[in-house]
Amino acid sequence: IPCLKKGTPQKDVIIKSDAPDTLLLEKHADYIASYGSKKDDYEYCMSEYLRMSGIYWGLTVVDLIGQLHRMNREEILAFIKSCQHECGGISASIGHDPHLLYTLSAVQILTLYDSINVIDVNKVVEYVKGLQKEDGSFARDIWGEIDTRFSFCAVATLALLGKLDAINVEKAI
Repeated sequence: IPCLKKGTPQKDVIIKSDAPDTLLLEKHADYIASYGSKKDDYEYCMSEYLRMSGIYWGLTVVDLIGQLHRMNREEILAFIKSCQHECGGISASIGHDPHLLYTLSAVQILTLYDSINVIDVNKVVEYVKGLQKEDGSFARDIWGEIDTRFSFCAVATLALLGKLDAINVEKAI
């Protein structure tokens, strides 16, 4: 019985001898750069709820492999701008509610592109500040779910914006 072989390394995949032995960076960049080009694809539509974070993940990959120039910078910046709400928070996609996680992803993208001026930074700061609770924790959005993830998101967002002084950092940590 395989589960009884504790501590014994087991191979769950056999890699053929003729398989590539190097990371095919160009192929990865091709895939990421083309993702989302067909806006009516099922997968694209079904991933709308995490679009902002997905863009961040994809951009960090192409940046790490030196291919950031392949992405449509202006389209991405316009998308982020269109996702900022009057309250200052940013949503995962157009028509979604603002959320601290996607606000962080948007700020990370804008930092990567050195384009933080695309959004109303003061409103973002007020949004994040407004989500801090008396005990120092942070809610994810107006619905109030609290989790340590959101404390990270709040602190990271404000740190990237150079606005940590807007919250009670002592209580947050």
